[in-house]
Amino acid sequence: MIFNETRLKGAFSISLQKVEDDRGFFARAWCHDEFTSNGLNARLVQSNVSFNKVKGTLRGMHYQLAPHAETKLVRCTRGAIYDVIIDLREDSPTYLRWLGVDLTADNREMLYVPEGFGHGFQTLEDGSEVTYHVTEFYTPGAERGLRYDDPAISIAWPLPVEAISPKDAAWPLIERTAAGGRTR
Repeated sequence: MIFNETRLKGAFSISLQKVEDDRGFFARAWCHDEFTSNGLNARLVQSNVSFNKVKGTLRGMHYQLAPHAETKLVRCTRGAIYDVIIDLREDSPTYLRWLGVDLTADNREMLYVPEGFGHGFQTLEDGSEVTYHVTEFYTPGAERGLRYDDPAISIAWPLPVEAISPKDAAWPLIERTAAGGRTR
């Protein structure tokens, strides 16, 4: 695997290192030792699959509060998605900045999303499927989210939203304080 840190500290784009021959290729998509040698959390406890019927489906922007904060490893295994992360670590120099990347079945790229980040995606094709591995169990009481269309963040989604859950559409906006800072 090839690990490339993104412009958001701690988040990585991970490419497969293919060994190819006339049959196709073989590549490692997960290795505990490679993740830990790159300083990444390698404690995976749950694997999730999201199947999305229609292009333009939006899921997110999700995160869990400590002590249940999750690190995620996201990969699109069918179709294509625009995967978005937001740095929610208040002490980070990239606080409230976002990053969007295309993850497709064809490019086989993965995105490592550290804890303290919000995560969501929009499908770019009908029938898109996403697999993500997480480092903490889903804990409903710790679940939180941000609005996908929050003007304080201004995510540039590539398509109009065709499908979104009522819960994802109702996440709160980030509010500005009187001192000009932001609160959640």
